[in-house]
Amino acid sequence: MTFTEGAKDGKHYWLTPEDLMAKLRAEFDFTFDPCPYPKPDDFDGLASEWGESNWVNPPFGCVINAAGKKVGPTAWARKAIAEYQKGKRVVLVYPLDGWIHLLFNAGAEFRSLGNVKWCATEDGTPGGGAGRPIAMFILDPDKQELNTRDLRDDNFKIELVKRGITIKSTHKDTP
Repeated sequence: MTFTEGAKDGKHYWLTPEDLMAKLRAEFDFTFDPCPYPKPDDFDGLASEWGESNWVNPPFGCVINAAGKKVGPTAWARKAIAEYQKGKRVVLVYPLDGWIHLLFNAGAEFRSLGNVKWCATEDGTPGGGAGRPIAMFILDPDKQELNTRDLRDDNFKIELVKRGITIKSTHKDTP
């Protein structure tokens, strides 16, 4: 794969800091990295069969694959979902805007509304849509205790599972 645009500093590969990687390995016991560095010749993580527990730190922009096709984050998300549906664990990282982290760290629930065709204020007619899915974030005071308690507490995690509650976000250090 080659990059469609170069970084201003000329660097294209960025490795996960070793202290963070050690914590992630201990938690997830990775067996495969579809975005390895150095990347072997003729290796394509999107075309490969992944392992049982996968660390995915894909290119944060678009790249040109061996077939000359431009691929980006959507391709990696689709592949991650396909491997997950085969019963494999996938830990995928990708940068998000800070305000999204603020909402998740406050305990927001996320829902996708799809491509909403918002209605015009003038006459109520639907527009063409935003051209991309709309995210909805819900901050519900009735769930505040569950959203703000420290999710690193294993006893609390067990209690959540017993109550049928899915943990949405466990990272509290992101701005």
